[in-house]
Amino acid sequence: MENLKNKKLFLFDIDGTLAVGDTLLDGSRELLEYIDAIGGKACFITNNSTKSGADYVRRFREVFHLQTTEEQFVTSGYLTLKFLLENYMDQKIYVLGTASFIAELRKNKLTVTECCEDGIACAVVAYDSELNYEKLTQASKVLLTMDVPFYGTNPDLRCPIDFGFVPDCGAICRMLTDTTDKQPTYLGKPSPAVVELCLSRFGFTKEQTLVVGDRLYTDIACGINGGVDTCVLFTGEAKPEDMTDTEYPADYAFSNVKELWAACALS
Repeated sequence: MENLKNKKLFLFDIDGTLAVGDTLLDGSRELLEYIDAIGGKACFITNNSTKSGADYVRRFREVFHLQTTEEQFVTSGYLTLKFLLENYMDQKIYVLGTASFIAELRKNKLTVTECCEDGIACAVVAYDSELNYEKLTQASKVLLTMDVPFYGTNPDLRCPIDFGFVPDCGAICRMLTDTTDKQPTYLGKPSPAVVELCLSRFGFTKEQTLVVGDRLYTDIACGINGGVDTCVLFTGEAKPEDMTDTEYPADYAFSNVKELWAACALS
């Protein structure tokens, strides 16, 4: 645990790691206070594309009673927006996603359609808590009748919720792949761009950085791809037995965030 005392920049997944639904997990507040006390920075890296950075700042303040800033949040929605602005600024984009996500894209001057129509340059699928069969029909039609790139905001199969899990973007994309035989390229975690963006924003080194999450194939893979240390917490999708045979081994593993806080404070 010696290396934990050198960590200053903590890149946290949110759902299943620091919180489940509207419940902040025991030890999360104490760990965030510890990071502030040592002059470090907490950054929240989430594959949930249904909320913007401003939405998360409001949620942390109103639900968790924690003060944060927009720059502390890096969402798969933000990374997708950044990618689309760089590559599809003046082209028509088909999007399957929440009204909030689509509004954010349009606010940034992207041309978005939710229907299969002429002139579409690419298809984007996000985690959609407003999903219905008509959206799946339109997405299938785009992918089957047009030769366009297929992007997903994130590969997560399950999103933690108070009673367990609900289907996430990866599960929606799998359904579309099974229907159309088209495979998506994912833009959020585990892309190393997530780590690189946080390092550039806050000025810490890779050696000072720790990615903390509950999924091996997104959170831990993101840290590995970004060249920083990783920590898995068994409060979400990953289980201890998953660590015995994985291509994404975490450097540290704890049962919960309270144990990670204790290890950091005592190291």
